[in-house]
Amino acid sequence: MKTYKYLGLILGLYITFQLVSDVSAGKIIQILGYPVSVTVLFFPITYIFADVLTEVYGYARARSVIWTVFFSSVIAGLVYQLAVYLPPAAGFDAGAAYARVLGSVPRILLGGWIAVWVGGILNDYILAKMKVLTNGKHLWARTITSTIFGELANTVLFYTIALYAILPNDLLVASILSGWIIKVAVEVIFTPWTYYVVRKLKKAENEDYYDRDTNFNPFTIEAPKL
Repeated sequence: MKTYKYLGLILGLYITFQLVSDVSAGKIIQILGYPVSVTVLFFPITYIFADVLTEVYGYARARSVIWTVFFSSVIAGLVYQLAVYLPPAAGFDAGAAYARVLGSVPRILLGGWIAVWVGGILNDYILAKMKVLTNGKHLWARTITSTIFGELANTVLFYTIALYAILPNDLLVASILSGWIIKVAVEVIFTPWTYYVVRKLKKAENEDYYDRDTNFNPFTIEAPKL
């Protein structure tokens, strides 16, 4: 059975950036004149990890990583809520601040989980299919294209589920568009880094997987056995 040197490291970094995004999502900043979550600046890094995983190890392994990240996010979110709702000890006066940072209403949690899974699966599917169609050429075009659609799905789903009827419709649409544009811009900026990491990993792992006979069922968790 083939083993990989760096797959576990990438998985760990992927989960780290996802959980950091979950915790900090409540911080709203203003970019391009519109309020957006601070996560638009570093959540896109999870898509860069996803691109690297799919390009080097193939869709099936990237899909299993997405499921792992999804379950990690769900478990962390539920634990955060439990921690918030447990009664504080006498003398602990930071309960309100603690709840404000880690507490989330159910629709925000649900929106985040659905958006992460759908956007991630769509991103990896498009990248894997385009790799076969282009015979592995034009990595920059494949990563940017997959990110455009994956991040669009992620952003629309999250804002719609979490913030519809909370934000005015015009502000909701503007926030979706500005958040999406920023996320794609991060992918474009990091494209040289993506090229460098992909090239190094393919050599180190002796792997450059093409998904010609892959089962693309998104609900299958198990990765192929080698």
